[in-house]
Amino acid sequence: MFSHVHVGVTDFERALAFYRAVLDCLGLEVRFCDRSRPWAGWQQPGEARPLLLIGTPFDGHAHAPGNGQMIALLADSRAVVDRTYGTALSHGGLCAGPPGLRPQYHAHYYGAYFRDPDGNKLAVVCHARGAESAG
Repeated sequence: MFSHVHVGVTDFERALAFYRAVLDCLGLEVRFCDRSRPWAGWQQPGEARPLLLIGTPFDGHAHAPGNGQMIALLADSRAVVDRTYGTALSHGGLCAGPPGLRPQYHAHYYGAYFRDPDGNKLAVVCHARGAESAG
């Protein structure tokens, strides 16, 4: 469905450290990192698309997080949701909703919400049934 998603950042090195840690938890691999531009991209192993990109805004204006915008990343298990959420918070992210079931979406929806150091809202979600989690 998506070719790529771009997340605007203000401090590329800070964002790079945050996203490397968070996306590593999800098994995504760095496709490229170009500090001169600056931007970086991740992909699923062996897949060219979709890409998750971070970088400073192309137009040169200051980054500002959107109201109502969120990117939800898929996790294989509830334990991965828990681990990714913990990693996000330990790398400068802020809680926007701790890990847990959210049956208002569907019976097995297990997710956590956080903001990156620039205020962009992210979620990590597992849709599989199962009770395994670290929390």
